[in-house]
Amino acid sequence: MILWEALGSVLIGLAVSFGALRWLPRRYGQFRSRTLALATGPGAGLFGALLGHSVLGPGHTLATLGVALGVTIALVSLLLRPAGRPRRSATA
Repeated sequence: MILWEALGSVLIGLAVSFGALRWLPRRYGQFRSRTLALATGPGAGLFGALLGHSVLGPGHTLATLGVALGVTIALVSLLLRPAGRPRRSATA
């Protein structure tokens, strides 16, 4: 069962990272690196599945995949760079 959770979480991570690369830059900014974003998605999904499986235990496949989805979205969103010019403080 854990094999299916791992495979599902990697696929969720790929889908989230590909979707973020396709739709988010127009609205929220640019990603630092396309390859970094595509690699972060599956890694974050696998980490989220491991975290969810260790906290929830066996038999909670959908909840584990939900945790993997949440962790993936959180970590991929950290890679976004704000759109526009960076703001400078008055003291700098």
